[in-house]
Formats: sequence, structure tokens, C-alpha cells
Amino acid sequence: MAAVRQDAWSAEDDLILAEVTLRHIREGSTQLTAFEEVGERIGRTAAACGFRWNSCVRKKYEAAIGIAKAQRQKRNYMKKQGVLSGNPAISSLAQAEAEDAGSFKGEGVSEETISIDAVIRFLRGWKNTIVESNRHMKSLEKELREKEEQLARLRVENEHLNAQVSEVQTDYRVVNDDYKALIQIMDRARRLAFLNEEDEELKKRFKMDANGNLERIE
Repeated sequence: MAAVRQDAWSAEDDLILAEVTLRHIREGSTQLTAFEEVGERIGRTAAACGFRWNSCVRKKYEAAIGIAKAQRQKRNYMKKQGVLSGNPAISSLAQAEAEDAGSFKGEGVSEETISIDAVIRFLRGWKNTIVESNRHMKSLEKELREKEEQLARLRVENEHLNAQVSEVQTDYRVVNDDYKALIQIMDRARRLAFLNEEDEELKKRFKMDANGNLERIE
């Protein structure tokens, strides 16, 4: 049994992984089968190959993956329609596509040529999708900037309102303190006035005789 490699992945290992995986995608096989084949070729486990593909290699071959999937779809469609290599129906199908695309006449056209034409249409559609996605992204970015500006304005307004509330609360405390002080002054004044009235009443009702005694005046 061959030893399982533990060394770092080389550029050649990544290339083998990409080529085999893309072939399996194109042929309609599973990626697990591709990882097992790559593992046997370079002495690594299928799990290690899968991890390497998903974490590093896949992102470098997004366009190639799209092409491989388009070729797989075209291949599956042709199989369902009974159009295989060597079938005379290929020529008629290719001729119909050539009339639309204006790229070839149908002579000597093979399944591979038809698949490439399908890939070209797929890439054109993909390009339009990317353009539309970029337009939508720019629209979202513009909307996001507007929301951020609105949020900044609301924050400034909120700070201004908080300052006003704080100022009003301070004024309220000052007025309340002044009001309490005024009430206290008025209460003292009322008490003093009451005492003065009592003194006046005493002065009016009593007088002191020669012996120093108070004598009530009727």
C-alpha cells in the first residue's frame, strides 16, 4: 500500500487535480470519483484532494467549471435526444445552429463542435448576467451610501435634540429651585405679617399703667 503524502501541494499537483475534476464534471461524473482518481495518481487521500479543491483550487477555475457544466448539459441533452457521435442527426442539428450563429456550414461538424458553440452561448449569457449583477450591485451601493448619509444626519439631529433636552432639564431644575425659594420667602413673609398683626392687636387692646401692669382697654 502506497504511503499517503503529507508534504505541501505543488503546482503540478494542483494542475492534475483541476484537470481530472473538470473532466469528471464535463462527463457528468461526481467530484468524489474525481478526488479518488487524483488521490491514486498523486498519493493522497480523496478527502485531502476534496479539501484542496474546495479551499484553494476551485476559485482559480470558476470559468472553466462553468464551461465544463455547459458541456455536460449539452452532452446530456444530446443523449436524451439520441444524438451521439456518428449519428446523422448531428449534422442536421449543427446546421440549424449554424444558421442562427452564422459561424459554420454544418460540414464535418461533430458533437465537440456543437458543445463549443453551446459554451460560447453560455459565456455570452454569463457575461450579460455579470453586467446585470454589476449594475444591480452599483444600485445597491448607491442606496447604501444614501442610507449611511441619512443615518449620519439622524445621528447629528439626535445629538442636537439630546442637547436641547439636557438644556431644558437644567432650566427646569433652576426654575424649580427658584420657585421653592420664592414659596419659602412668601411663607416667611406671611408669618411675619401675622406676627405683626398680633403685635398691633396687643398694642391696641392693652396698655401699661403706672405700676407696670397691663391694663386691658375695652
